Amino acid sequence: NGSTDPTSNVEAYRAMAETGFADYRLKITGLVDTPKEYTLSELRNMPARTQITRHDCVEGWSCIAKWTGVPLSRLLDEAGVQAKAKFVVFHCYDLLGGGLSGPVPYYESCDLIDAFHPQTIAAHGLNDETLPVSNGAPVRVRIERALGYKQPKYVHTVELVESFAQFGRGKGGYWPDAGYDWYGGI
Repeated sequence: NGSTDPTSNVEAYRAMAETGFADYRLKITGLVDTPKEYTLSELRNMPARTQITRHDCVEGWSCIAKWTGVPLSRLLDEAGVQAKAKFVVFHCYDLLGGGLSGPVPYYESCDLIDAFHPQTIAAHGLNDETLPVSNGAPVRVRIERALGYKQPKYVHTVELVESFAQFGRGKGGYWPDAGYDWYGGI
């Protein structure tokens, strides 16, 4: 998201962090048969995938890390993706920007091909530790076939949609709304 600590609803986020995110819920909503909510404990107790991958930033730097999390496909399958869904939008706790209109909610998206890719995970662990706040706690989505700005941190809602028209400037993400490539593939 370009930040190391969420800037929206700061008191509520900090209160959750102080309790190890005990009150956290990851919501799966939108064009699904059965909306779902998962606690962090439930996510941590699901079958997980661990992968060592390189994070490539559009700014030119990269780093390698070991990520652990639930395959996003499992969560989407449990909710039952409806046939008219085309994209997945990730809503985050973060606010960014500060122009004349003020900060806006950070969001990102991907298509269903990347959402169901085996390496796309709702990560809750980093380098055999609990995912820290600076790296997106409690949950960060890792879309390994994409650049870093496509890896949303501080995710609270995963929404299945048919289009991006109702979000931001309708381009599919905070950075795409600012002119970055929507797909952001590597």
